[in-house]
Amino acid sequence: MEAAEKKELGLRCFERMLLIRGVEDEVQRMFTQGLVRGTTHLCQGQEASCVGVCAALREGDTMTCTYRGHGAVLAMGAQADEVLGEIMGKAKGLCGGKGGSMHLTDVAVGAYGSFAIVGAHLPIAVGLSFASRYLGDDGVSVCFFGDGTTNIGAFHEALNLASLWQTPTIFVCENNRYGEYSPQSLTTPVERLADRAASYAMPSVVVDGNDLFAVHACAGEAVARARSGEGPTLIESLTYRQVGHSRSDPAKYRPEGELDEWLARDPIILLARALGELGVGEEELERSREKVAGEVEGALERAKSWPDPAPQARFESVWA
Repeated sequence: MEAAEKKELGLRCFERMLLIRGVEDEVQRMFTQGLVRGTTHLCQGQEASCVGVCAALREGDTMTCTYRGHGAVLAMGAQADEVLGEIMGKAKGLCGGKGGSMHLTDVAVGAYGSFAIVGAHLPIAVGLSFASRYLGDDGVSVCFFGDGTTNIGAFHEALNLASLWQTPTIFVCENNRYGEYSPQSLTTPVERLADRAASYAMPSVVVDGNDLFAVHACAGEAVARARSGEGPTLIESLTYRQVGHSRSDPAKYRPEGELDEWLARDPIILLARALGELGVGEEELERSREKVAGEVEGALERAKSWPDPAPQARFESVWA
């Protein structure tokens, strides 16, 4: 990638990562204010993983994700006000205020849903990518999931089918070291989760999930393989959630000093540093920060002003 192209990609992704961070920070505040309908699972610290992968996709590609999916849905291009509105249960939210934080869906941008059931969306991603191959539309399907999902039956079933049928599926394990409150070492007998792909004759790769450019390059190779008919890939993206598992979890189960180590490797800080090395000045970065802060503020105010769903809306978009 040429320096100018890398700079343009980096700035675009920098603003998208700032948007996700800003939205997640606002959701955290809204929860404490009682404005969130239901629970929340935030992704501060994991922005480079979803943004880097989604930046390698194109229109027509699809994505599914876990309940920690605000960032992935925004990375696909969903509007921040509609995401915030859905989390607050507003009528103009992505799903009319009836899905909430764990069920964000925006088919218009290829975001086919975040799923509250661990591992439930992996077979769906295989189905979406199988459909693309069947229709011959050259599309790929990406699914994001956590390290704990690799112990779920649906993970193994999905990888098995994807490899057997050679579907254009990109499996992205966002390994943030913890499955809810349990460290990986207490739940999983293997250290390198990407090794599990070998059981299904599937290529795999481990990438620094806090390095935007590394993630993007890795995802780009997997997407190219998928589009050319060479089948699926498992990517293990090593990252870290800076907040607790959900709601008001203080994450006291983390060893002393661990959070500080990862805060020093905050993906937004790392990308700003990389952009500086590409010749982007601090003034330009600050303009991006101010621009995105204004976008988040405006999105939040719009979402707050929207009405709640009408009572009759409970009968809409359901099976007859």
